[in-house]
Amino acid sequence: MPSITVVDRDGSEQAIEAKSGHKVMEIIRDAGMNIEAACGGCCACATCHVYVDGDWFGKLANADEEELDMLDLAMDVQDTSRLSCQLEMSDDLDGLRVELAPA
Repeated sequence: MPSITVVDRDGSEQAIEAKSGHKVMEIIRDAGMNIEAACGGCCACATCHVYVDGDWFGKLANADEEELDMLDLAMDVQDTSRLSCQLEMSDDLDGLRVELAPA
């Protein structure tokens, strides 16, 4: 089964099993990590904002206009910022590494 590594806001890392077809936000939330995801994955907020490791960023599908609009409202946006509710896990992303953005 694929996995992702999540760096929490305190700098601790956790490897999490990740089912293909699930959103990265759901995987992080279901693992009990501190991600708000207030809109439940509808791309209507930016509380699931993550920084994608640079080695992985180019392997992701491009953000659509709706996601980019939400990122414009987020704090502390970086070049590798994405909304984890818009990232669908696949076998190709086995080993993906993300960091939770500041709350």
